[in-house]
Amino acid sequence: MSILFVGIDPNTGDHESPTVWADLENHELVLQGWKPSPELEAECAALELPGHAVGIPDTEAVIRIPARMVDTIREACDAVERAAAKLP
Repeated sequence: MSILFVGIDPNTGDHESPTVWADLENHELVLQGWKPSPELEAECAALELPGHAVGIPDTEAVIRIPARMVDTIREACDAVERAAAKLP
């Protein structure tokens, strides 16, 4: 697996560290964030959207990432796109 560390929340403390990586092999973003409140998670799980089942599968999670990390997430997106563009 080829994981590229992209960045960490610039306002992180010693114990909280939302982080972004780019998985260059699978062309995916890997995010570490805060757990949502039970109320927010329930609200997300209850949404009925086209192409999206109600609920959160056991293999998925809702996380929160601060808006100040948008540039870091963009950088990870660019890295994944560059890796995917190199495919035959």
